[in-house]
Amino acid sequence: MTGVRGGVRLEPWSEDDFWLLRRINSPRMTVHLGGPETEEELTARHCRYLEVAAGQMYRVALADTGETVGSIGYWEHDWRGETVWETGWGVLPEFQGRGVAVRAARAVVEVARDSNTHRYLHALPRVGNAASNAVCRRAGFTLLGEVSVEYPKGHWSMSNDWRLDLGRD
Repeated sequence: MTGVRGGVRLEPWSEDDFWLLRRINSPRMTVHLGGPETEEELTARHCRYLEVAAGQMYRVALADTGETVGSIGYWEHDWRGETVWETGWGVLPEFQGRGVAVRAARAVVEVARDSNTHRYLHALPRVGNAASNAVCRRAGFTLLGEVSVEYPKGHWSMSNDWRLDLGRD
């Protein structure tokens, strides 16, 4: 366990978390990500989550009840000529609108900062994803502007480039 921060607990992704990936893989949850993945794609994603070489994927649980509410993670990303951390999250529909994603994002910021690896953490939600853009703003990220991003592979869309400086001054 990574620890309790802001009422959420970040649990390192495990073999037992495939069920959560299946829940997140719904049309509603993937509307801003290009839609649900096939079973084969989902299995490959689960393996990638288990084997993140730099960074970590997490299952997000409520600190008081231990109930699983979603996932979040951070990983290395080559962005505009430098290696940075990137983050992304998904909160199950029944827990949305309660500030869970903001608390989880703030917790991931601290974990990424504690790694002392990269100066910046980016989030790249699609421009039309109002909820994720609000999470970025509330978690302390700075909006750098719109960018064209390829995700999933072969599909380009406009995203907002949000950045948080992890430097300790």
